[in-house]
Amino acid sequence: MVDVVALGELLIDFTPAGKSANGNALFESNPGGAPANVLATLAKFNASTAFIGKVGNDQFGSFLGETLQKSGIDTQGLIYSKDVNTTLAFVHLKEDGDRSFQFYRSPGADIMLQEQEVDVALVQQAKVFHFGSLSMTHEPAKTATLKALQAAKENDVLISYDPNLRPALWKSLSQAKETILAGMQYADILKLSDEELEFTTGIRDLEEGSRFLFEKFGLKIVLVTLGTQGCFYRFGEDTGHIAGFKVEAIDTTGAGDLFLGAFLHQFLQKDALWEAIQAEELQAMILFANAVAALGTTKKGAIPSIPSLDEARQLLEGRN
Repeated sequence: MVDVVALGELLIDFTPAGKSANGNALFESNPGGAPANVLATLAKFNASTAFIGKVGNDQFGSFLGETLQKSGIDTQGLIYSKDVNTTLAFVHLKEDGDRSFQFYRSPGADIMLQEQEVDVALVQQAKVFHFGSLSMTHEPAKTATLKALQAAKENDVLISYDPNLRPALWKSLSQAKETILAGMQYADILKLSDEELEFTTGIRDLEEGSRFLFEKFGLKIVLVTLGTQGCFYRFGEDTGHIAGFKVEAIDTTGAGDLFLGAFLHQFLQKDALWEAIQAEELQAMILFANAVAALGTTKKGAIPSIPSLDEARQLLEGRN
């Protein structure tokens, strides 16, 4: 049995790396893709993980496959395409470390994952299956994602979902909203930002918006990340806000993924059983995830910036 299996995008994040002698912008190639970032965080914390997705049979795809393997992620579900290239994303950073993306994906290998290429047996043996909405922006990856979700649901695999809205990758915002909401019907754990909460519900209030999604889709927990402000959570009727950590942020790319990976790590420590979790324990789980996410913003790139368990514990001890 594998602790966590994730399906979705695996791509290259080109991150700003200063300027050349001629004054031109330089970019560093970093491994990226939200589902892979979540798995890499879990693997760093000694969970067993496996990835399902597609990259190009090119130097970028080889680099990504090697990165997953070096991170301790099982790559038996990773497909190398001879027909399409690895998806690329250029990250643009603001002075506060916040980022925007420009994608080269027309098409990219990640959206060309075929239904028959999904390792259903791998999904069925997982404790947790994780996915995002970006594998549902285009066919055939959308159908492949739904196949994996149905396999997970039929085998009582707990499902984690991060919509991870990227407007530029959708044909329209209405299509994005419709598809993102459709994904929620499969989810047990929902992680989204405050902006994504408002986008999907039309509600800005965290209490009201989280209740709407919780009740409509029968979710187990809703985690609303708030950047430097931490995280709001809903667990049944229990809600609360767990403050974030102040750090010198350099690059926020993947911070939400590291948060979710860290939260799932804590959940696995409870044997992936909701019955084993009390309100105070849940708050401690989220606080740990906040610490990991904060530390992840102090370096460039997502996977390269994942802190160790000891580093996260040290930050937590400094809070106490």
